[in-house]
Amino acid sequence: MRLIADSGSTKVDWRAIASDGTVVSVSTEGINPVFQSEDHIVEILQKFLFPVLGAEVREIFFYGAGVISEATCNVLERAFKRVFSNPECSFASDVLGAARALCGDNPGIACIMGTGSNTCFYDGKDIVKNVKACGFILGDEGSGGVLGKNFIADYLKGLLPEHIESEFRKRYALDYASVVEKVYKSPLPSRFLASFSPFINEFREDPHINAMLSRCFRDFFTRNIWQYDYRNYKVNLVGSVAYYYSDILDKVAVECGATLGIIMKNPIEGLVEYHKNR
Repeated sequence: MRLIADSGSTKVDWRAIASDGTVVSVSTEGINPVFQSEDHIVEILQKFLFPVLGAEVREIFFYGAGVISEATCNVLERAFKRVFSNPECSFASDVLGAARALCGDNPGIACIMGTGSNTCFYDGKDIVKNVKACGFILGDEGSGGVLGKNFIADYLKGLLPEHIESEFRKRYALDYASVVEKVYKSPLPSRFLASFSPFINEFREDPHINAMLSRCFRDFFTRNIWQYDYRNYKVNLVGSVAYYYSDILDKVAVECGATLGIIMKNPIEGLVEYHKNR
């Protein structure tokens, strides 16, 4: 059995391909070896994945935001081998996964816009240019984490329109201290901040929220996409933010001289097709 994983900070989409071509789908909480220990990752695998798949996993292709060094790959490999029967493991960044899902064997600009964001130029085989994502504090422009960061900052500073602030208070029991605790002391603050994206989306037509969204997406293009050959290649996007805000993104892209191409909510089905052909 071959196991393919697309892992973000919020969730992992898994697809197990049996020898007869049957595909089994599983979702678990996000896995990121930068923030999570080996034991925590093993706990996730044992609780949610092993009961469905058993031990007969021979190959694992893991694409994830935390695949950034040999050390993080070693954490993942040890965790997988503690749960499954000594599988052959292959690790790659989530941005390469996005590029393979969106572009297959063709060159293009491939981007992630989910809890975090990342971009690259892909030559049909490898990533040949990557503007560093830098995380939600230094970068991640256009991501759910950054949308949430801007929204929560406006909330805490009293800058939201009164009707939006009132509705937010009704739904979320959050004061200044609890927000600071979540953002500065929790292991995955970007996940917390991105969790407000659905609420933001409800008020997307409000002038204040629409201006905030447009500003965040404009930063995504000017600070990332403009460093690629965006006039000759379309900008392909994957992720929940790209999917749900595609109309605003398209408008901002035109303003920035770019053209959107394929937009996917999740890359996993594209990755299944990519690996089925190999």
